[in-house]
Amino acid sequence: MRGAIGNLDVAQLVLYAFWFFFAGLIFYLRREDRREGYPLESEGQRGFKPRNLIWIPEPKTFLRPDGRKVKAPNYKPDTRPVSATKTEPWPGAPLTPTGDPLLANVGPGSYAERADETYKTADGHDLLAPLRVATNYAVPPGSANPSGFAVFGTDRVQAGVIRDLWVDRAESILRYYEVTLTGGRSVLLPVYFADVDTKQRRVTVNALKASQFAGIPGTKNPDKVTLLEEDKVSAYYGAGTLYATPDRVEPLI
Repeated sequence: MRGAIGNLDVAQLVLYAFWFFFAGLIFYLRREDRREGYPLESEGQRGFKPRNLIWIPEPKTFLRPDGRKVKAPNYKPDTRPVSATKTEPWPGAPLTPTGDPLLANVGPGSYAERADETYKTADGHDLLAPLRVATNYAVPPGSANPSGFAVFGTDRVQAGVIRDLWVDRAESILRYYEVTLTGGRSVLLPVYFADVDTKQRRVTVNALKASQFAGIPGTKNPDKVTLLEEDKVSAYYGAGTLYATPDRVEPLI
């Protein structure tokens, strides 16, 4: 039979309804994923771009497990100065660090200003902790314990000795080695930047020279590391992969 809306059957109506639903779902998800990092800032004109009522959603209040309330998007600008100069005048040109490139917060050494607080597990403990604090964790019997191993930089000069291991309580894996430098200061070494040689009882860090370990950002509490401190530490090693030696910045050919 010919209906009032033409030659449409139930299958066609269901298909069209699905198309409309799926288009609406994509639109909704694209608006929601703009709660982090939006609205954008323009390089040519500092400050936030004018808010778009269609693409950027209204701020939503999220209730944290500890009872705090967080709004997103929060429209908080990044007020940190850029310690770099552009190599070319056009927008989006590469940046060259000024001052100490390992602390310039550009390129592989950039980091986000995360909360300056520790990440908590579901039961309220710090997610990351050294074994001297997380006493219910230990290196399995028969496995090599890197505590006491010598730590060398990419220049094959010793920078310090591993003092302790930092464990992820949720995943039960190592996240950091705690290194005591020759000057007595302790710093964190992400395990993914460490090349461990159990036979020679040494750890090599190709991202940094031995003399550059002294500049690794520290922690306020010797037994805790905040989210912000984690990003700063990782960014320092990341910057070293490109800026530790002058030849790394140059082209391969």
